[in-house]
Amino acid sequence: MWTKQTQNEMPTSSPMQQPGTAAASSVASATVRPSAPTSRSLACLGVSVQIKGQITGEEDLQIDGKVEGPVSLEGRRLTVGRTGQLNSEITAGEVIVHGTVTGNLRARDRVEIRRDGSVIGDITAARISIEDGAYFKGRIEIDRPKAQAAADSDGIGIPVTAEVN
Repeated sequence: MWTKQTQNEMPTSSPMQQPGTAAASSVASATVRPSAPTSRSLACLGVSVQIKGQITGEEDLQIDGKVEGPVSLEGRRLTVGRTGQLNSEITAGEVIVHGTVTGNLRARDRVEIRRDGSVIGDITAARISIEDGAYFKGRIEIDRPKAQAAADSDGIGIPVTAEVN
């Protein structure tokens, strides 16, 4: 049977805290991101780092420097920082672009091009997000999950060519 609780009842399991205290903010942040991973390793390449060659790894990576060569982070997140400049073919689980990428991007999950980001190349991903103000020149191919693609009767994907300024 359903029972309705009145709004003026106070929860008995947690003590009353004043807003702005450290404990109150930690409780608020815990409720905002309940599914956040407890620990996720992140490697960073700083602003002054320049790499010519192949980058592979099995951890998340943030690049703020210059990279020339393929980047492969199967199933992981690649973040291109605001000062990052990549001339690369990229394969990752997720790609978030704040800087500049020249080359094709292939993401298992999603690609995000943020407001200050720039991508020149083709994108293949399950999901894509391009913020207002971002620059993109290339083709987009949405790579749907196999179960959904098999359910479609036509099964034909039409690539989209777009230029966003």
